[in-house]
Formats: sequence, C-alpha cells, structure tokens
Amino acid sequence: MEHIKSYKLDYPMRYNRDILNGPLIMEKIYEITNGDAIITTDVGQHQMWAAQHYKFKEPRTLLTSGGLGTMGYGLGACIGAKVGRKDKTVVNIAGDGCFRMNMNEVATATRYNIPIIEVIFNNHVLGMVRQWQDLFYGKRYSATVLDDQVDFVKVSEGMGAKAYSVDTIEEFEKAFKEAIELNIPCVIDCHIDREDKVFPMVSPGAAISEAFDREDLNNKK
Repeated sequence: MEHIKSYKLDYPMRYNRDILNGPLIMEKIYEITNGDAIITTDVGQHQMWAAQHYKFKEPRTLLTSGGLGTMGYGLGACIGAKVGRKDKTVVNIAGDGCFRMNMNEVATATRYNIPIIEVIFNNHVLGMVRQWQDLFYGKRYSATVLDDQVDFVKVSEGMGAKAYSVDTIEEFEKAFKEAIELNIPCVIDCHIDREDKVFPMVSPGAAISEAFDREDLNNKK
C-alpha cells in the first residue's frame, strides 16, 4: 500500500479545474459527502472517472459492473443500494448514453419515494467508444454521436423527480447539496465537453506497461 501511495504522489491525477468536467464533479461529490456515500456507476468514461477520483474509504461503496459493459446497470443498482442502506447518500454516475438505456427506472424511484441522486455526465456522445474512435481509428465516428433535442430535465420531471441542468461546478455544487437536503429522487444533468478523455489509456493489443496519457500524446505529436 505504501508503494501504491508513492505512485499517487509521483503521478498525480491532473485535470482542468476551470470548467465543468467528470473528474471535478467526482472530487466535489467526495468533498460534499466526505467520502461516505455509496457510488454506483453505469459504463464508460464516467465509470472510469468515478473509480479514479472518488476516494473510497470502505468496501462495498462502489457498485459497478466492471468490464461487463452493462449500460443501464447503475440506476437500478442505485435504487437497490438505497433500499438496503437508507442511512447513506447513494449516487449513480451515468453518461447520457447510459441514462437513455434505463431512464424509466426514475419512475420506480419516485413511485416508492426512494431518494437516490442521478448524476448525468452529458457530453452528447458515447464517450468511451468515441474516445477509442478518436485515438485509434482516425476519428471515424460511427454510432457514437447523440446530438438531439432530448431534455433530460423535462423527462425526469415528467417521471416525478426533481431535476437540475448545470453548466458550472458552482451550479453543480448548489444542486447536489440541495438534492441531499430534499431527500427525494433527484436528477442532475451536467453538461461537459465531448472532447474530454479518460487517461491513462492502453492501445489495442499493447502491454499495460505501454500506457499513455495526454502529455504523452502531445509529445508524440
């Protein structure tokens, strides 16, 4: 464990603190909950950011489907976790693609008044797949762009939840604190940049020792 801690000091996670992004949202959730929340996730970039940037203190406080790729898993897991641990703040971290897979379960949460918090990292793309298409497939984007007129706030309100749309970390902090205080099902739609990427990455077929980050990419260019 000491060896791992030394890596964290030598290779700290870096990200832009000036604009709303996934890592910053996770840091803020950790700060507000003091690391005592149960975090569930769907699948994709948001899943990686949740694992990297929320400092989990206890076992069984991260519920994720790992590498199984089960988009839509998180919301149901969040509802189940809250039913099992009513004393905990339970937050699902979802992408906009994953939210579309199972958003109807917000109605389950409101029907039984299960006060979960759904946080959507909304970049209007299937972020992780698009990231691979960007880095390894010459930006030939196929079936990963989700630009449309769907309003997640109105959809969530239509199912009985309290919903927020946020564009800054200050707006997110205010909405998240209010969601905890209200103690009802809440959805927070966070608008982030589609060009944000998860690092480190490993190229297809490469060894884990060949992992690279954004700085490596810039140096290569």
